[in-house]
Order: sequence, then C-alpha cells, then structure tokens
Amino acid sequence: MERYGIALDLGTSGIRGQAVDLRSGEILSTAITTQHPLPGGNVMDHLHFAVETSSAGMSSITHTLMLDSVNKVIAALRVPRARVERVAICGNPIQLSLFQAMEIRDLAYAGESKRASLGVEVQSREARIITAGDIEGLDLPSGAELVVPPAVRHEVGADALAMMLKSGMLDRDEIALVTDYGTNAEMALKIGDRVVTGSAACGPAFEGQAIKHGMLAAPGAISDLDRVDGSYRNLVLDAHMYTAAGDLVDPRTGQVHGAGSIRARGITGTGVMALIALGLEDEVLRLPKIDSLDGMMHLADGIALSHLDVGEVGKAIGAARAGHVTLAHELGIDLEEVKVAYMAGASGTYVDALKAQTIGMVPAAVTTIYQVGNTSLMLARDLVLEPESLWQIERIAKDLRAAHCMFAEAPVFKQVYVLELSYWTEGMPWDMYLKFMKRAGLPAPREHAVPAKVIRLVERDIPDMGSRGLAVVEDVGMSMIACFEGCTECGKCGENCPEDAITIGQDEHGRPQAEVRSARCLGLSCLRCELGCPEHVFRFTEFLRAR
Repeated sequence: MERYGIALDLGTSGIRGQAVDLRSGEILSTAITTQHPLPGGNVMDHLHFAVETSSAGMSSITHTLMLDSVNKVIAALRVPRARVERVAICGNPIQLSLFQAMEIRDLAYAGESKRASLGVEVQSREARIITAGDIEGLDLPSGAELVVPPAVRHEVGADALAMMLKSGMLDRDEIALVTDYGTNAEMALKIGDRVVTGSAACGPAFEGQAIKHGMLAAPGAISDLDRVDGSYRNLVLDAHMYTAAGDLVDPRTGQVHGAGSIRARGITGTGVMALIALGLEDEVLRLPKIDSLDGMMHLADGIALSHLDVGEVGKAIGAARAGHVTLAHELGIDLEEVKVAYMAGASGTYVDALKAQTIGMVPAAVTTIYQVGNTSLMLARDLVLEPESLWQIERIAKDLRAAHCMFAEAPVFKQVYVLELSYWTEGMPWDMYLKFMKRAGLPAPREHAVPAKVIRLVERDIPDMGSRGLAVVEDVGMSMIACFEGCTECGKCGENCPEDAITIGQDEHGRPQAEVRSARCLGLSCLRCELGCPEHVFRFTEFLRAR
C-alpha cells in the first residue's frame, strides 16, 4: 500500500514542500509558492499584521491565509492526500506559530512588563508530535502525524537550528559563520562550543522582491550574470531550476549583442547581487548613482535596475554585514578571524559566492565558502523519514550553548547599519566608513576580499526535485479592500507601489475603492502607497480594519 510523507519549509518569503515515499525514502515531487500570503517585506511585518488583525477581531485570518497556501502546496505535490501519514514542518518561530494558530504576542513584545500588562504568556515551543487534525483547516487525514521541531530559544527557531545542523558548522573546530540569506536572514557564529545567533530583518531584496522587476527564485528568473567583452550574459533559471544562457546585453544601453536560448521573466535576488558586483567593478554603478543615459542598469527582455532598486539591495546587504559585525563583537573577535562561512537558502545557493563576498555579503577575510542549499526543507525531510530523530534534535537544542543577540536592541548593530545606509544610499566613501568604524572600536570589514575557495555542496537550493518535478503555486493570499474619504482616484498609490499590488476602482455605491493583493504587498516595511498619496487620505491600516 502507498504511504506518503510531506516536508514543509514555512519561509518568510514563501512556502516550499516535498512529497516523499515513506517506503523507499524517494522524493517524488516539489512545490513552491512565488510569494508569502501575508503582506510584508520581512518577518516583523508578518508579526505586525498578525497582531493588528487580532486586535481588530480577526485573530484567525493569518492562520487561515497560511493554511490556504499550505493546502495549495500540498495539492500541487500530486500525491493522494488520503495516503499521507506524516508531515514535518520547519521555519522560524513566527511562521510555525501562525501555522499552528498559536499565541504570537510573546514574540512581538520582548519586555516582561509589557507582556504582563497585556496578559501574554510565553509559549512553549519545544519539540512535539501532534496530528493533522489538531491544525484546523489542514487538508490532510486527521490522524496523520505532524512533526514539529523545537526552537533553541523562543527567538531562535527551527530554521536556525536546521541551518546549524545541516550545514555541518557545529562539527567544525574552526571559527565558522553560517547565514541563511533571505527576507529574515538567520545567522550564527561559532567559536569552540560557544554559539551566538542573530536574525536580521534584511527586507525582501535578497529574494528579488521590493525590486521593480524582481521575483523569487523560480523558472524565468535571472539568477546570475557573466561578463563578456563589456556586456553581461544573463543566466536564467529554466523549468528544472538550472541556469541557461539568456541574452548578452550592454548594461548601459540595453543593446542586445547576442541572443540567448531562454527568455527572462524577472530578476531574483542573486541576479541583483551579481549585477551590483559587476556594476561596481565596471563603474557602471557609482554609489548611489548609475552611470548610464537613463540612470538604469539594463538586462535581458526589458528588465532593468534603478537607483531605487540599488538602495533596497543596499539595505539588505548592509543589514547582513551589520549582523556579522555584531556577532563578532558579541564573541569578542575581529571579522578577520572568520575564515569559514556557510551560505544557506535559495539566495545563498544561487548567488555567485565570490561576487557576494565582493559586495560584503560574506566577510572579506573568509577563505572557504560552502553553499549548502535549503537547510530548513532538508531538516523537515529528515523528520518525515525519521520522526524519532526529533528527540535527538531537541537534546541538541537544549544542550547548545547558544546566546541570541536581538539586533533591534543591539547598539553595535544600529551603529554599523547607519554607516551601511550612508555607504549604499548616500555615497559615503569607504575610507570614511572605516574611519567611523575604527573610532567606535568596532571590528571593521576589509575593503577587498581574499580570493576564497568555493565549495558548492548542491547545485540547486532544493537539490532533488523528485521524479515528478517542480510545481509553482502563484495564487496565494487574499484581496484587502478599503474606501478612503477624499480619494480622487488619481492612481498615485498604485504608481508608487513597487510590487504592482494596488488596483483603484469603485465599490457598489460608486465610491473610490482601493484593492490590495496581500501576497504582493510589502506591508508596513514599504508604505510608498501611503506616502505618495497627494491627498494624504490613503491609510494602510484601514485595510486591516476593513477586511
């Protein structure tokens, strides 16, 4: 009789799932969403949305949105759901809590006094095995096992634990750094048996979002670039998530100097990083401006990067580098001492590691870089096949001497991030950046990277898509609708939206009405719609109350 299991990675930028044959251990199929169903550019936006909708009397809406998307991923895996016996999930504490309809306000409020005043109790997020029937709305047999891995601390989730376990960094004697590059960049620095972790809300640029022509890593995305005689060969992900040659394009003019074998739909975060690395080297990009007639860096099929896009990317790179500096400061070392780095997640896999090191995503003194893939999905798959290993993982989590640094409260992170913003968006010279770092007594990054040895442990972030291949789920989220007194239907809110998430129309009474697609919206991390309203009547929070 057929017996199936499902592994789920509940990520900040989207959901990934795999179907597994429990008898043979074979991966059968893979499904991914192109977006997260909740509005927001990072995990804190998702948390804010959950808290706001709960206070508006809609406490179940975030859970409903999560379950709707998960059910679509499960359906796209194309296995008989009646034969699914086990599911394992992995992700950060916020995503796992929303999926399980758990209280999340203990994650939103760090202070004990604030939690006490609201009557909020800290939730247990230890390892557990429950049933699918315990999760209202999950479209699976109610008796199917649901395996939930533990958090190291309530701030350090199962995805961070997966990153440390599946990369192998915990087994190394050398000082080692691991980073899961994404909207919410988890990172950990290890010296001996001491580990300090952090989580930087880098924003969605690492995933290709908040970029005008950006998209998640999916077929049709420009994921890398090669320089050829002053022009850039666009490397595009094909239907199997391998790179194929797109057009050869002059980045200053957009002129095509050689046709490729595949068309591009957009650019993902790794492609953006490659473009910035090459642009800086070739002086097409002179921070914060682009040296071209129209102020754009051009790619294949009409795709281009503006100075606004560069600013978004700079914020993400700056947050990651500020996080690395902060972790080094917490352990009392200099960044020069970090020689081994692991890059996890889709962005950490598809990006050219040397280009990433050039622009500061990896410390410049690192001499060996491992690219390890989607460790969160790997851990979920392990738990599907060997659920008894959950208790060993829990013991590791409890024994791990991991301290968590809350970057939002860390003075060092704030100091460095301000300098990063000045460097990327204001054109602060690098020597001035270093001068401020040294004056503050901080472990300053070096300007030029040491040539590192790159070891790609996987070719794709999900190495084995299964015999039935990959399915892409694009229809997730909901429509949020609100009317604004004084709206003139000028459409500026929609024009300012970097994700084209807004439609202006009229309700049944002829009143101006705005509709926002939650999955496309960057939420409270953006608010360009609100800031660009000439009548100052557009209010994003009204969508939460109106739903």
